[in-house]
Amino acid sequence: MTKIKETAARIKLIDRELMKITQGRLDNLTKPQGSLGRLEELARIVAGITGKEMPRLDNKVIFTLAADHGVTAEKVSLFPKEVTAQMVHNFLTGGAGINVLARHAGIKVVVVDMGVATKIPSKRKPARGLKSKQSEAMVFIDKKIALGTRNMSKGPAMSREEAVKSIETGIEVFEVEYKNGIDIIGTGDMGIGNTTAASAVTAAITGMPVKNVTGRGTGLDDSALLNKIEIIKESLRINKPDPKDALDVLSKVGGFEIGGLAGTIIAAASRRVPVVIDGFISGSAALLAYQIEPKVKEYMIAAHCSVEKGHKVIFEHIGLNPFLDLGMRLGEGTGAALGISIIEAAVKILTQMATFKDAGVSTKEE
Repeated sequence: MTKIKETAARIKLIDRELMKITQGRLDNLTKPQGSLGRLEELARIVAGITGKEMPRLDNKVIFTLAADHGVTAEKVSLFPKEVTAQMVHNFLTGGAGINVLARHAGIKVVVVDMGVATKIPSKRKPARGLKSKQSEAMVFIDKKIALGTRNMSKGPAMSREEAVKSIETGIEVFEVEYKNGIDIIGTGDMGIGNTTAASAVTAAITGMPVKNVTGRGTGLDDSALLNKIEIIKESLRINKPDPKDALDVLSKVGGFEIGGLAGTIIAAASRRVPVVIDGFISGSAALLAYQIEPKVKEYMIAAHCSVEKGHKVIFEHIGLNPFLDLGMRLGEGTGAALGISIIEAAVKILTQMATFKDAGVSTKEE
């Protein structure tokens, strides 16, 4: 049995009986029943996932996985592929959006090179204006599978063996961090051209027309968007990915960071750790993980709905309901960082707010 199957086999259904008990406590807190809306839902879900009546989210980690994509040769992005490595360096020096929001929410960021086309220097200095301690809550791991994927419009993006390795690497990266303590994770990404891969994965698995799942990515104009749609159609036509085989889809039209994120999702679910899904790329990884083992759905919390139209299609296919809509499309794990902050607030409502009895407050009249 492969590591993927072994890990997926450990995933159990969440504790729905405890969720009922949790709702009972929420209903007895000093407030009208249901008055905190989806915060109550989030607290209930975390209890059910973790199996803990009074959960804590002290150890928060976002996995930001990076890789390059050969399909950038087809002008599907406004930015050159060199930006992937440059942005990873920005992550490592603490100057990117994910660094700012992670620091704000007290979240550790684990940056993983899954297949960046150039070598990432190990030595780094904090970004201008930052103190060294501000960049300490960040880990860099080199797990490079190859120097980016191949051009999927000309043939498979990667071999099946590389697809397996990308998912298994995601599992391994999670397991190493899990030993250090993890209560909740978020998913994040970096890779020029990866919205093209995510759109192809989404179209392949959901069966939706390519135009319905393809957005402007880094800000393409109408002409460039039409080119991107045609490149994805050509990629699907040439490679004919099997929608029932997640590994086939990943190998034909995916990316190393997408496979790696699918692995972290599966691994977290196997350890009863909540997974906060970020944007469109993370959504495509969630789609692959769901295709491999449908029970992962119960462990995934959709942080926000991206302006990338395929993101909504993914959540509808899986059956997830994002709780934020801020018009975001950055990726990196930025939406997940905001989501984790709100989820932690929801858990604190459950565990720190007084009940009517504790506070000596009268309950509603019959």
